[in-house]
Amino acid sequence: MDFQVPNTLAEQIANYLAERIMTGQIRPGERIHEAPLAVELKVSRASVKEALYTLERWHLVEIIPRKGAAATQLNAKFAAELYDVYMHLLVMLATRLCERWQEADLDRLLNSVSQVTEQIRQPQADISAVVEASFNVMETCCAVVDNPFLTEALSNFKPAVSRAYYLGADRYRQGLAQTSTFFAELPKAVMARDTTKSQRLIHDFAEHQKQLIQQALG
Repeated sequence: MDFQVPNTLAEQIANYLAERIMTGQIRPGERIHEAPLAVELKVSRASVKEALYTLERWHLVEIIPRKGAAATQLNAKFAAELYDVYMHLLVMLATRLCERWQEADLDRLLNSVSQVTEQIRQPQADISAVVEASFNVMETCCAVVDNPFLTEALSNFKPAVSRAYYLGADRYRQGLAQTSTFFAELPKAVMARDTTKSQRLIHDFAEHQKQLIQQALG
């Protein structure tokens, strides 16, 4: 496999492995052996090791001293704990967004939301496209809020949340009506700078999503 710029070699390896973990090609709990992987990809073990540290930061890999790396488990309990923390980060993001958005930010915020609703309206909604558009809203909000620590924390959660969505796609499809309602109501609350309503919308939607994923994984 040939890796190209602009990403560093370790980042490219991490993205390659992340895709395999998120799609289930590397199963939960499966060991990831550095030496065979380095041979397979024709890269150094040092690059593989660096990539694994990145995957650990993304909550896709667990590295145990003297035992090596393995894909993190993915079950109902893991999903619940993942979503609990992720939800609180999103609540913080919504709070700061209500405080900090300016008129110049509205077009890009509303355009990012419209991309989600457009994907949902498709006759056969592509769940991957809906999820990616949803993350684009989050990233746009992060750019407006401009808190690098919050942005980094949310970015590190994205691969693990994507993995849960991918493996629970059928359940997630059943919740598209709630997803559509959420993305219709949240911009109104943010534009009104209604922090309390924005937080409640985030909390209720995240709880609903968590339940769908738990049911799929259960």
